[in-house]
Amino acid sequence: MMKKRIAILASCALSLFFAQAQKRDVITSRDYPQGYFRNPLNIALDASGTFGELRTTHFHAGDDYRTQQRIGLPLHAAADGFVSRIRVQIGGGGNSMYIDHPNGFSSVYLHMDGFNEALTAIVRAEQFKQRRFDVDVTLTPEQVQLTKGQYIGDAGNSGGSGGPHLHFEIRDTKTQHPLNPQLFGLRFADNFNPTINSIMLYDLNDELFSENTPRKSFAVRSIGSGRYALQSPVQVQAKFGLGISTIDRHRAGGFQNGVYSIELFIDGQAVSTVVFEELDFNTSRGIHSYIDYPHWKKTKAKIQKSFKDPGNAIEIFKTLKDRGVIYLTEPRTYDAKYVVKDVAGNCSELDFKIQNNPVPPAAAPKRYGELFSYNKVNTFEQEAIKINIPQGVLYDDVDFLYSTAPQPTNAYSITHRVHNSLTPLFSAYNLSIKPTNLPAHLQDKALIASAEGGAEGGKFENGWVTVNTRNFGNFYVVVDTIAPTISPRNFSAGKSIAAQRKIDFTISDNFSGIQSFDGYIDDQWVLMEYDSKNKHLWHVFDPTLSKGTHRFKLVVKDWKDNEKVYEVNFSK
Repeated sequence: MMKKRIAILASCALSLFFAQAQKRDVITSRDYPQGYFRNPLNIALDASGTFGELRTTHFHAGDDYRTQQRIGLPLHAAADGFVSRIRVQIGGGGNSMYIDHPNGFSSVYLHMDGFNEALTAIVRAEQFKQRRFDVDVTLTPEQVQLTKGQYIGDAGNSGGSGGPHLHFEIRDTKTQHPLNPQLFGLRFADNFNPTINSIMLYDLNDELFSENTPRKSFAVRSIGSGRYALQSPVQVQAKFGLGISTIDRHRAGGFQNGVYSIELFIDGQAVSTVVFEELDFNTSRGIHSYIDYPHWKKTKAKIQKSFKDPGNAIEIFKTLKDRGVIYLTEPRTYDAKYVVKDVAGNCSELDFKIQNNPVPPAAAPKRYGELFSYNKVNTFEQEAIKINIPQGVLYDDVDFLYSTAPQPTNAYSITHRVHNSLTPLFSAYNLSIKPTNLPAHLQDKALIASAEGGAEGGKFENGWVTVNTRNFGNFYVVVDTIAPTISPRNFSAGKSIAAQRKIDFTISDNFSGIQSFDGYIDDQWVLMEYDSKNKHLWHVFDPTLSKGTHRFKLVVKDWKDNEKVYEVNFSK
C-alpha cells in the first residue's frame, strides 16, 4: 500500500521526469517538428479557444487566434506548400483554405474575410460555374504554390464565427486528423494551472447509463499551487464511475478553455487517461457520449466522464481499464487521484479517498420499455409511426420508451414521444409519421417538427412523412406554406447606385429555413454573398456594369420550396 501511495503522490513529479527524457512535459504519441510552422498572423499569438475544447456538438479541432477584435488582419502561409482546397461555406468555417506541406502535415485557416487575388479568382470562377455562393474546390499541387510567410488573405468573421478571429488547424495530411497546434511550438503564454471545479460520482450497478443513473456531485476546495481536496471520503457501493468538471485559463480572468489531459488513478493504478493530442472528425460528435449528456441538457454544465460508453468510437482515451468502470470488492478505503494538465505542462491534482461499502447484488433493474441494443439494428412500429435505428447510432443500450400526446394546434398528427431528448445519438435514424387529415394540396409542404428543436425536415411519400434525424424527442407533422422574407437595407425601386459599391438585404424564414437564393441583373445570374448568422445577403456590383437603367431580381426559397421574389428597376 505504501508503494502505491508514493506512486500516486508523485504523478506530476513523474510527468516532469519524463518531460526531461522526452523534451516535453505532456503525454504525446509522436514527435512534432518545432519551428517548422510560423505564426500565420503578424501579431503575438493569443487564444480565445483551444484544441479539444468542449463545444456544443464537437471537440474543437484547432486554436482560435484573437485578431484584436478586428477584421482584415493579413494572414500568411504557416510554411511552404501548395493550396489543396478552398471552401466557401454558409455557416461552419465560412471562407476557409487548406495548405498541404511537404512534411506530411496540412495547415487550415477558417473564418477568413477573403482570399488573396489568385485564390479569389479560382473561387469566383467556381461560384459562377455552379451558380451558387457556397462552393468547395479541390486544387492540384501545381495550381497555387506558396512559400512560408506568403500572403494568403485576411482574417475575418465569416461562417459560424462568433466574432473576429482565425481558427487555425494543423492536420495529418494522410488521415486529415487535426492535431494540437501547440505541440508544434505555436504556443501562447500560459503559466496558470488548470482549474478543477468538482467531480461527479455515478452508481453503475445498473449497466445502462442514462438520465436515471444515480449521480452525486462533490465540490472541491483548493489547497494551493494547483492542489485540490474533498471535504470527506466518497462513499461507493462496488461498481461506479467518476467524472470531472475542469477548465484551463491562460491568464487570470481569461477565457475558459479546454485542458490537454485528464488522468484518473485508484491506489496508484491508472484507470483512465484522456489526451487531447489528436482528433477524428468522423467521431467528434461522440462528445455527447463523452460528457454527461443528460446533466448538460438540464444544467449546461459539462462533466467529462472518465468512463466510456460501449458504443462511443472516440479515441481520446489512451488508458482505459474496463471502460473506466470501477468495481471494488474490498470493504476498505482507497486512494484516488485526478491529474489534469494543460498543453504547456501546468498541472493540477485532486487527491481524495474512496470508501467502499459493498452490498449484496441488487435485483435486476426493472425495465419500462423495449431494450434497444447499441450494436444491433433496432426497429419500432405502430399504426402511425415507424422507426428504424441502424447499428452504431446508439452509444449504449437503451430502455426505449414510446408514448403519445394530444395533437398540437395547427399540426397534422398527434405528438409522438420517441424516448426522450436526454439520450444522445451519434448519427441519424429513420423516423416516419403518418399524418391525419392532411389535404392533398399540402402534402408537398409537410414536414416533421420537434417540440424541442423546431423543424426537423422530411418529405411526404406513400402516406407517410419521413425524415432522418439525430434526435429523440416529441415529434408531429406540420406544414410550411409561408415564403421567406426579403428586406432591402440600402436599395429601393428606381434608386441610383452610382455612389454605392454593393446592395444589402436581410432574408429570413419562419420555419423550415433558407434553402437557396439567386440574384439576377437584366436576367443574368449574379453572385449573392450570404452571412447566415446575421441574415445578411449582399451583392457587390461588377465595375463594368454599364450606365443606365437595369432590372434586379432576387429569388429566395425555403426548404419546402416556398418562394419569395423581389424585383425592381435601378439606375447607374
